[in-house]
Amino acid sequence: MIIERPASSRGHGPARVAWLDSRHTFSFGDYYDPAWMGFGVLRVINEDRVAPGAGFPTHGHANMEILSYVLAGALAHEDSNGGGGVIRPGELQWMSAGHGVRHSEFNASQTEPVHFLQIWLQPDRVNAAPAYAQREPAEGEGWQLLASPDGADGSLAIRQDAQVFNVRLTADAVVEREMQATRRYWLHVAQGAVEANGRVLQAGDALGFVEEDGALRVTGHGDSPADVLLFDLPL
Repeated sequence: MIIERPASSRGHGPARVAWLDSRHTFSFGDYYDPAWMGFGVLRVINEDRVAPGAGFPTHGHANMEILSYVLAGALAHEDSNGGGGVIRPGELQWMSAGHGVRHSEFNASQTEPVHFLQIWLQPDRVNAAPAYAQREPAEGEGWQLLASPDGADGSLAIRQDAQVFNVRLTADAVVEREMQATRRYWLHVAQGAVEANGRVLQAGDALGFVEEDGALRVTGHGDSPADVLLFDLPL
């Protein structure tokens, strides 16, 4: 089964916050759609644009694996477990909320907006100790492993049987990945445009694959380079 999630159908909010423009792939905050509560252990993909100098003041989370992937600008993070830093384009931050953590996220610039994806995965254990890590942009061609259960190939070691891959594609560049019917996959176009197994996808579009096997073939499409995330998840 292939699930289509066009960017235009995502939730949009919050209506009363002038400094934040957010698109929700799955139900989040004031946006609720029982048909879109997540995709297996993948619970949240929010595409956020935060105005200069603005951000999310200190607030709490528990029992969630939280990944932040910056597309443009710079995002400053600080948490109650001692984690902190500035995340820049192509960098990935992981915060395991564990039994509870408080943190803040602010645009690190007073003049430029920040554009990033916030991603939540349900953990494979509850009430663990909070943890934090950050990695630099992936280098090389083809699929690059950003996060995994065991930290393979320099990826962030997250607390879930999930792998997160990234690929950047220029026009007509092609990558493939074999899918297994015992796993599920979510392909999210962060920037640019691609063709994925015959479907043209623009920035913000996504495809879900459930009990599918065979090759996932992704081709760069259009004039601008594409930035694509692939989530390999338990069924």
